[in-house]
Amino acid sequence: MESVQHQRENPLAGFLSQDLNDPGIKHFRPNEAFRKLPMSFDIDKLREAHDEILKIVSYDGLGVNAICLNQIPGNQNSYTGGNLRGIYWTRPDSSYEECQRENYIDETQYSQFIPALGHTYFKTVFDELSKVIRPGRMRLLKTLPRTTLSWHRDPEPRIHIPIVTNPGAIMIINHHCTHMPADGSVYFTDTRGYHTAVNGGEEARVHLVIAVPLQAQ
Repeated sequence: MESVQHQRENPLAGFLSQDLNDPGIKHFRPNEAFRKLPMSFDIDKLREAHDEILKIVSYDGLGVNAICLNQIPGNQNSYTGGNLRGIYWTRPDSSYEECQRENYIDETQYSQFIPALGHTYFKTVFDELSKVIRPGRMRLLKTLPRTTLSWHRDPEPRIHIPIVTNPGAIMIINHHCTHMPADGSVYFTDTRGYHTAVNGGEEARVHLVIAVPLQAQ
């Protein structure tokens, strides 16, 4: 007599034959939180500008790995220290309760590109974006290999322009995740939803990230 174990249907039988090694994971997959915008920039010039920036200023490693490219007019303190971060909300523990982190930053005040960086291609990006939106802080954000950000939400959406990436670098908003290739494309990300960024690769991920203050649009 067959054992009861052998008579039962294997609950995994329908799954084991699947091939989930999907080459499409290296592509962008939009949804309501991720949109590719009808504009683009020269990826080679973006990378050259990034290299040029690093000759002038280094990433601030105070838990954020960021370089801010614009400022409150005439205020050199507006892009250093805590001003590299800004208010967000998170649910950090088993209570599932939401709490606030950091302080409010008025993104609408960041209307001046930092003069010392104005010779780089990022100034062109800032000027072109300013023709269609009123940008907030424009920052270079670096995510180190095999690291992730916190699970959090921001007060406004963000525009992402990937500069250096790899297939293991993905962004998640609510329950949707996607890779954003570094090919000069410009992506709208609605970071008012809970989100994180994961770099599962073995080299740093660098995105140019621009806040979109809602009250200024």
